[in-house]
Amino acid sequence: MTTDSERSRKALEAVQAEVVDCFRCPRLVEWRERVARDKRAAFAGETYWGRPVPAFGDPHARVLVVGLAPAAHGANRTGRMFTGDRSGDWLYRALHRAGFANQPTARSRDDGLRLEAVWITASVRCAPPGNQPAPAERENCRPFLERELDLLLPRLEAIVALGGFAWNHLLAILRERGLAVPVPRPTFAHGAEVALPDGPVLLASYHPSQQNTFTGTLTEEMFDRIWTRARELLGG
Repeated sequence: MTTDSERSRKALEAVQAEVVDCFRCPRLVEWRERVARDKRAAFAGETYWGRPVPAFGDPHARVLVVGLAPAAHGANRTGRMFTGDRSGDWLYRALHRAGFANQPTARSRDDGLRLEAVWITASVRCAPPGNQPAPAERENCRPFLERELDLLLPRLEAIVALGGFAWNHLLAILRERGLAVPVPRPTFAHGAEVALPDGPVLLASYHPSQQNTFTGTLTEEMFDRIWTRARELLGG
């Protein structure tokens, strides 16, 4: 007999298969393929993924992590969320310290990295020029995130929004799903929390981009507090 858990896992896999085959946004299709063709010199010998990037993690997750979009020479190269760039270095080190990842590094899809209780996704699944997706591109990708949320919400204890873009995008989606999101919309700030009645706690974190980590806007201590809080929400 197929269990609810197994059905949920297969449904998540089906969403990811649709993600990988998506061609909805001509600008993003052109850009992701151009980057994959005109490679950065450091990765000249590698075969780039050059497609929409599927979500990654534990299909029985109790923590959902939502970023902005794949990096051109990170996930757009490796084919796995937050893998192969400095943002991913920060994220997976922190997840490892908090006990959510079996190793602190993420280099490729076959590097042995495993996540426990965490599912990592993004608002937009293709690398955008200048890391700036257009509103229409965000909306084209939105159904993928909505379907993941619908499948994961019954088990979720925490949702971590990496950056203001993901924070505002998630609040809009959660409100449409009938969760009591406060009005006016809560302001994004590192460490902000929104406890949703009969739902998970939404946590805000600065994105671990070089713009934030190189300037000290986000420190490892600040980042660790987010994952410690997520662990607390799971009961320790």
